[in-house]
Amino acid sequence: MTASSDQPTPMTFTAAPALSGSVTVPGDKSISHRSLMLSALAVGESRVEGLLEGEDVLSTAAAMRAMGADIGKDDEGIWHIHGVGVGGLLQPETALDMGNSGTSTRLLMGLVASHGITATFIGDASLSKRPMARVTEPLSRMGASFTTSPGERLPLTMRGACPAVPLDYRLPVASAQVKSAILLAGLNAPGITRVVEPIPTRDHSERMLKGFGADLDVEVEADGTRIITLKGEAELRPQSITVPGDPSSAAFPMVAALLVPGSRVTITNVGLNTTRAGLVDLLREMGGNIVIENPREVGGEPVGDLVITASALKGVEPDPARAPSMIDEYPVAFIAAAFAEGRSTFRGLEELRVKESDRIATMATGLRAIGVTVEELEDGIAIEGSGGALLPGGGPIATKLDHRIAMSFAVAGLLSKNGVTIDDMRPVATSFPGFIALLQSLGAMI
Repeated sequence: MTASSDQPTPMTFTAAPALSGSVTVPGDKSISHRSLMLSALAVGESRVEGLLEGEDVLSTAAAMRAMGADIGKDDEGIWHIHGVGVGGLLQPETALDMGNSGTSTRLLMGLVASHGITATFIGDASLSKRPMARVTEPLSRMGASFTTSPGERLPLTMRGACPAVPLDYRLPVASAQVKSAILLAGLNAPGITRVVEPIPTRDHSERMLKGFGADLDVEVEADGTRIITLKGEAELRPQSITVPGDPSSAAFPMVAALLVPGSRVTITNVGLNTTRAGLVDLLREMGGNIVIENPREVGGEPVGDLVITASALKGVEPDPARAPSMIDEYPVAFIAAAFAEGRSTFRGLEELRVKESDRIATMATGLRAIGVTVEELEDGIAIEGSGGALLPGGGPIATKLDHRIAMSFAVAGLLSKNGVTIDDMRPVATSFPGFIALLQSLGAMI
């Protein structure tokens, strides 16, 4: 299955026997993007092991090559990046094709913002619908200029500023992408760039910037507000990085193992950064039996092995303030809620309206199609669970080219009477190329 095929790839997922086995999920997408970008800004050779080789990350690699970095992979699967140094990005000769990757787009805009180059960003139909104003607004304050399509969307052309103006910015919405874009722009801006984050989001950028030698400080106030200060005109040192397994990818086999009766599955080497571990906490609150074994730290990131045993789940109403810690995992959390006992209500999820699809509306429509009672809310969703009973199933589910929607309903199909058909599984290759093979290795019926 490849996302580059011209024709949709529908698939039907049917009720599965108990799932069992030990699996490893692909490398963390957020860390993979950032490892390529920061390695490309270091002087010398960095090595990255376990890089996610999905299409989104490969879009980042292609863009960094286009701006001067030497990036390649050896026969053992280790990536080698020879960087150009902060301030050394070159003018790309052609447009930078971001494919479906919002992370690539927003973070690379941050990099370009403080370099004296011009770059045009293009993407696929899904990405071209996503608004970029939340990034263009602060980067414009730093001196970058933009020509965008209507609605601040792609295609867009930006001209970086050199020297850029360091920025003192309070995030109006919780967004790791906006925070990271500003910090990456601040690397080549003279003076201090400061980001105030009232609601904490994933902190991979801060951890990795420190690891590469940037002068960065994080202060946490009594109310939880994080103040991140970065000294510009940084000199980054090359690193050897081991990318942990992506918790967003681990979410799908984790929920499947909890829901399919009799299952016991181990997922090894999963990243357990506290800013990303919200789903594990939520599923445990629902009654899920999830044990973390062999906790350790790899490259500054907490990692562990998850042992998941099938469990009877109950409905929940999680605090909306927790949303940033599991924002990408909500679609599959909705699937867990669909099989729980009682009603689950999820709020504070406005961010899901502007993901690869409107994930609230798309999930609500799909859940109804397979037999779930759903109430769509302006900022979330309420779901009546089946108490563990199989759902009728159905489809084809319209995934709107959204990889996480496709994988979520694939999990639902494993607990359906008549199977769940997904209209197109191609988008899964953007983040989890081996998804189908992994489910089959655990015993899933496809």
